[in-house]
Amino acid sequence: MNSSEEIAVSGMSAGRSAMRMGPAELVQAAAMARRFYLEGKSKIQIAEEFGVSRFKVARVLETALERDLVRIEIRVPAELDAERSDALRARYGLRHAVVVESPAEAEESPDPENLGEVAADLLGELVAEGDVLGLAWGRSTIHMAAALDRLPPCTVVQLTGVYDAGTAERGSVEAVRRAAQVSGGDAHPIYAPMLLPDVATAAALRSQTGIARAFEYFDKVTVACVSIGSWEAGISTVHDMLTEEERAHYASLGVEAEMSAHLFDVEGRRVGRDLGERCITVEADRLRRIPEVVAIAGGQRKSGAIDAVLRSGLVTSLVTDTAAADALMTTGPAPRPALDRADPDGL
Repeated sequence: MNSSEEIAVSGMSAGRSAMRMGPAELVQAAAMARRFYLEGKSKIQIAEEFGVSRFKVARVLETALERDLVRIEIRVPAELDAERSDALRARYGLRHAVVVESPAEAEESPDPENLGEVAADLLGELVAEGDVLGLAWGRSTIHMAAALDRLPPCTVVQLTGVYDAGTAERGSVEAVRRAAQVSGGDAHPIYAPMLLPDVATAAALRSQTGIARAFEYFDKVTVACVSIGSWEAGISTVHDMLTEEERAHYASLGVEAEMSAHLFDVEGRRVGRDLGERCITVEADRLRRIPEVVAIAGGQRKSGAIDAVLRSGLVTSLVTDTAAADALMTTGPAPRPALDRADPDGL
């Protein structure tokens, strides 16, 4: 995912305006430009080598750019859209926004699998040795974990229970194990469902030794990876776990999005907080204190949900696709910066 910069340094093949420089000037300018742009030498080092002042080196380099003696070409891999990424980052005040080209055959599908691959590369950049990485349940985070091929030594903790305890080996438990294996660090999975039938059962599970140990790490998490779901069948696992009556109840509260069993309306305000009391999940106030929270979500169908969660201030970075990005850039007035992480409810 790393971007690359290609510096093309030419001599006598430069543009016509550059030919106004004499041949000795052209050769010297090309040599200085090569030292600076390709060899990484400082202006002081170049000045010492050529026996001139560093101010002259600066003027020569500036002239070389103005007269097309040096051409700087910035390239990123074809699947990344640098322009949309920068625009989305600026609109929402994000720390990082990475926009991936939507697969032509799946523009209406949520969370294309290539998002996970790019998110895996992003985590490789963001996670430092000794960090605590938190992974929440979600198809996109599972795809991300499967694509991981590098992580510095770090502890990995599960932030939510699983969609179905019977699929732990293929879900978030396995994602935590995979990330820990790649990093060589400790894993702290949670062997429990995300949603419980009542508050008392959820509280009893939270007190169990293994789950309590994982919860102890929540305040130590430095980088978290989460998924976002729209409040509709097949796009939010929490929505799918509820009864029809419960879905209708939360829909009546204006739910637009779900993230780690927390519900949000279109303005990014949390609603239906009672649901969280029945869930095994990281609390919203703890998420808000994590320095880096990366959301992975894409597809035009999820754009409203992504907008709502970004407005909540819980997320600092986003990996998405062009279909969602285009919709997000035209969604109502620009929100406050995501890095202003005050609770929009004022609580």
